[in-house]
Formats: sequence, structure tokens, C-alpha cells
Amino acid sequence: MKSVIVILCICFSTALHSQILNVESLRKVTDTSGWSGYVGANFALKRNVNDFVTFGSDVHIQYKNKPHLILFKNDVDFQKIEGQDFSNSFISHLRYNYRFHPKIAWEFFLQGQYNKVNLIDFRGLMGAGPRFKLTDSEKYKFYAGTLVMFEYEEVADGITPTQRDFRGSAYLSFSLYPTDRITLVSTTYYQPDLGGFSDYRISSQSSLVVTLINSLALTTRYTFVYDAFPAVGIPNSQYDFTTGLTYSFD
Repeated sequence: MKSVIVILCICFSTALHSQILNVESLRKVTDTSGWSGYVGANFALKRNVNDFVTFGSDVHIQYKNKPHLILFKNDVDFQKIEGQDFSNSFISHLRYNYRFHPKIAWEFFLQGQYNKVNLIDFRGLMGAGPRFKLTDSEKYKFYAGTLVMFEYEEVADGITPTQRDFRGSAYLSFSLYPTDRITLVSTTYYQPDLGGFSDYRISSQSSLVVTLINSLALTTRYTFVYDAFPAVGIPNSQYDFTTGLTYSFD
């Protein structure tokens, strides 16, 4: 296994950690088998009018051995101001992809998350479904997926009961490669409650990656999330804009 390379962490970021993980952004395009991915960490301790402590880590590991693909994602964010927790979150995701046809793969995944800002004490997901490759071009790639997942969710608003339900998860994703140094990736998810379609979530994320030198790239990402029934006191829609540098390996 090759050495893990540290990601040069995000330079500018708002304080949103998406409720729907964009797995498409984790799929590292490579024609070779073996390990790839990145690991990042950051820590800051600051005092001015208040005392600030922040810590974050971001791990993405991918193993490919045709027709098998395994993805692992673990993201942690911790912020404390004057001894009070301000924004804590984590998300862990494990996915197995088995390609049994040149254009069709079957996927299984497990996910757990916590998000203080969105009052999510715990959300656990387990699901499976097919993934379809819609194009053959190397300059532009389109994918679609339809999954069914079981969701267990506890929220901290003091009103909403524990949720146990089945949700669908349909997505459309495309990747464009106009030049060797520029990549544009966009994915939109629609996740309705199968017991009542008025309860749904939508997430859309678009990323622009510009390679600077070798594996060093400038990444700009915009995410929009809409939840028809969030925890009490949480807005239906949220967005996030980040820009940073990444160093990847394969």
C-alpha cells in the first residue's frame, strides 16, 4: 500500500456539513487496481476576545480490484468557543460496488452520522441498489442510481420522535473533462420517504477541480441541501461554498 498523502486543507469554508453525503465526489477515477485516496487533518487554537479550539479530519480511502470497488469516508469536525461546543459533526460511510456488467453495478452501503448544528444526534443508513453508466466517452461521463435504504434517526429538538423508515435514493451524476487539467463534477440526489412522498430531501453538489502541479489541485465546491421536514428550528434549505487545495495519490 502506498503512503497516504496529507490533503492541504480547506482555505475558505462556511459551517455546513451536508446531511446527504455526495458519494460521487469520492470516486477517484483510475484505470489501475489498488489503493488511492487522501487523508487530511487540521487543528487551530486561537485567543482574541474569546478562546477558540477547532479540529478537523477528513479520510477517504478507495480500493479497486475489478470488478470490485470499496470506498471508505470518515469526516470529523469539532469547534469549541469559550468552553462551549459550537459545531460538532462526524460522518462515516462504507460502500461496496460490484460491477457485473460493463454499464451496471450493484452497490451496498452503511453510513452513520452526527451533526450538532442540524440537531441530528444520530442518523444510521443501510441500503443497496443498482448504478448505471449512461455514456462511454472519456471526456464526459453520466451515471444514474436508484437505491432503497433503511434509516434510523434521533434528533435533539425535544419534539420529533425517533424515526425508523425506508427511503429511496435516486441520483444523477456527470463528470466533464474539457482539458487534462480541468474537471467538473455535479451530482443531484432525491431521497423521498417511501411511506409518504411529501417527506423528502434534495441535495445538489457541483465541484470544479483545476490541477496546478502534478497531483496538486485547486478545488471549488458548492452544495445545496433541502429537507422538507428537518428538526424543529432548523431551516429547510442550507448551502455551503468551499475552496481549497488537495493533494491526491493513486
